[in-house]
Amino acid sequence: MTTPDVVRGLWPGAPTPNLLGDGLLSPDPATVPVTEPAVPAAHPAQFTGLPGQTAAFSPELARRDVPILHRTMNGHPLVWLDNGATTQKPRQVIEALAGFYGSANSNIHRGAHTMAREATEAYEAGRSAVAQFLGAPSPEDIVFVRGTTEAINLVAQTWGRANLGPGDDILVPVLEHHSNIVPWQLIAQQTRARVVPVPLQPDGQIDLTAYDDLLSMRTQLVALSQASNVLGTVPPVREMTALAHRYGAKVLVDGAQAVAHFPVDVQDLDADFYVFSGHKLYAPTGIGALYVKPEILRDMAPWQGGGNMIESVDFTRTTYAPVPHLLEAGTGHISGVVGLLAALNWLTSFDRDAIAAYETSLMAYAQQALATVPGLELLGSAPDRIAVLTFTLAGHDPSEIAAWLDRDGIAIRAGHHCAQPALAHYGLASAARASLALYNTSEEVDKLVASLQQLQQAA
Repeated sequence: MTTPDVVRGLWPGAPTPNLLGDGLLSPDPATVPVTEPAVPAAHPAQFTGLPGQTAAFSPELARRDVPILHRTMNGHPLVWLDNGATTQKPRQVIEALAGFYGSANSNIHRGAHTMAREATEAYEAGRSAVAQFLGAPSPEDIVFVRGTTEAINLVAQTWGRANLGPGDDILVPVLEHHSNIVPWQLIAQQTRARVVPVPLQPDGQIDLTAYDDLLSMRTQLVALSQASNVLGTVPPVREMTALAHRYGAKVLVDGAQAVAHFPVDVQDLDADFYVFSGHKLYAPTGIGALYVKPEILRDMAPWQGGGNMIESVDFTRTTYAPVPHLLEAGTGHISGVVGLLAALNWLTSFDRDAIAAYETSLMAYAQQALATVPGLELLGSAPDRIAVLTFTLAGHDPSEIAAWLDRDGIAIRAGHHCAQPALAHYGLASAARASLALYNTSEEVDKLVASLQQLQQAA
């Protein structure tokens, strides 16, 4: 696809390179002071990419693009370890949003004037970027939504309403986020289907033997995450999908926690549906995407009615626009798509394999460091996982832990993490969680550990 002029930079801050290959504007090193600290041998290595691939990667290179990481909090440098809840935004995303609203704001798909055409081109460029990012066959397979939750509800209320009935099974692992449980409970009540939980093993992996036993000709859908937001577990999605397909079941993959951490290829996974949220991918809140296999998407009925999803309307008959617009009623989150495009350009300007390797190394370092805190217990030990560290600390409520760390400028999450069944697997109602991203460092892990040790000493 040719990058439209509006994406090349007709407004200040617009992304300037191709959709995914070259990244966005990089800061002038002369204007951004960056000190590359010497990293002790025990700390994670600095990864610099691979020959012939995208730009070099180091956490410091990423950090200098993210303004909020240079903020002080309660008199301390901010340590953002709440990435599982939302990621912080690089300046390229912030500038793209400001530039769009400052110079190119218009509604899309309906106007003949120049700015409407430019905004439409930017919006559809975002759709093409998402398709490339996910390895989808075509931009027409991508539906824009508010986020993962809306995407799952859309599938439940369109495909689910048309295809689920009495006696049908929806298999959902205990690992799942509430947004991949509750929508299936709602549609099951409406269609008299049933939601069947798939149990976990003690280490937080899905019990694949139980999964195999639960699959049957009654199974119409398997809904599973590609990475857990509370245990970090990365299930064998491709293998689980292949098993489900043997029974004719469809598979929805929740990629909310996966897309920021490692490359995704929906065709390789053979997923029927794939969903993610932009705000967990360095993009704005309120924007996300749903991928649907084209042979399924073309048979999906409208979920909401209104503008943008129609061809013609009168009081005797309404004809609808083709997919994906059929499922995008009303004015979309145009600036959100512009920001998502900028985020994808920024993230993919780095070598994705180098990012994944760095995060794995940083997680291993964090696990070893946290083991030195008396009374701290990490939840889950699946061998394949993302850098999510959920823990309990003897003698301290999770909310107390979070409040203590906040005094030192360290932001973590405390509570049930919208994954109450997963925590109940460990006999817990709440826990503390530190979740890492590509811009976090071993020095920040050291600050987390030091503060937790002080909390234990103060008790």
